[in-house]
Amino acid sequence: MKKILLLLLFTSALFAQSNLQKDAKNDYSLRFAYGKSTSSDLGNVISGQIHSDIAKLYVYNIDGGYLLAPDIFDMPIDIYAKGGLSYYDEGDKPNAYGTDIYIKAYYNLDFLKNRVRFGFGEGLSYTTKTLRTESNDAQANNDNTSKFLNYLDISVDFDLGKLVRYKPLNETYVGFLLKHRSGIFGLINNVKHGGSNYNSIYIEKNF
Repeated sequence: MKKILLLLLFTSALFAQSNLQKDAKNDYSLRFAYGKSTSSDLGNVISGQIHSDIAKLYVYNIDGGYLLAPDIFDMPIDIYAKGGLSYYDEGDKPNAYGTDIYIKAYYNLDFLKNRVRFGFGEGLSYTTKTLRTESNDAQANNDNTSKFLNYLDISVDFDLGKLVRYKPLNETYVGFLLKHRSGIFGLINNVKHGGSNYNSIYIEKNF
């Protein structure tokens, strides 16, 4: 929780410093995502060692964002405040709803008139019930579960408009997203293993 508060204070300071630069950027973002749960942990997913979950569990997500600080410290990094709603398809179990709030940084890599973004978000997540994949993980490791957990939002995408050279689609991003919930090795509600990872694809528009 202290880490979240420090992050919020840091981004607030950045916002105050860069407010005059915002005219050149679109302030808002809207994202639609669809994902499937994986039995791989966070480290395995990042390294590309992705295994399908035996249970067919899915998530449908909509997120909105607001640009807090563009090009911080004259670097190609934008900071957004974001929030989202998710619907979790739990297969033959009762389905669940969730909400996430987080701060996300995008590193913009421009080359050959194209743009690729690498995103990392940190925040909090709440679900209306313990997700099935999290319950399975906790049972396998004799661990606890919680509706309230830490949230990571890790993504990579590209600007579709710049790729196809169609200006009306500029700042329309298509990409891959990892939605990760965890107890940060027991720091939140003593949850060490009862987390979840959803590999997702998405489309996001800045406006």
